[in-house]
Amino acid sequence: MTCADWGVKAGRIDGLTGVWVDPEAGMGARKICAMGVKCSRWVTMHGFAFNLKTDLDFFRLIVPCGITGRGVTTLERESDRPVEMADVKTALLRHFMNLFAFRLLPEDTLEHSNQNTISS
Repeated sequence: MTCADWGVKAGRIDGLTGVWVDPEAGMGARKICAMGVKCSRWVTMHGFAFNLKTDLDFFRLIVPCGITGRGVTTLERESDRPVEMADVKTALLRHFMNLFAFRLLPEDTLEHSNQNTISS
């Protein structure tokens, strides 16, 4: 949804983790977002990395997420326009809140609230 806000078509590819630009393009699809969740010994770990305007040269030194033969990209490259982190954060939070049906409260109100909310 956030990629679409910047005019970028993205989605999932069966069997691969993360979010991909042009998911129907086969080997031409490019990873734009990595996500992961792990549960071990009653502890949950999670991660999220959305390439906004990342220097992609560093990806030549690693095998991102253990996936070979696929490229990586950024929102700025795919949208062909400047991308500001604050704008993407706002869009991500809006979509996340809509998807999971919750709202954010300012941090100073959390101590006085009994609602299930997350602060930013």
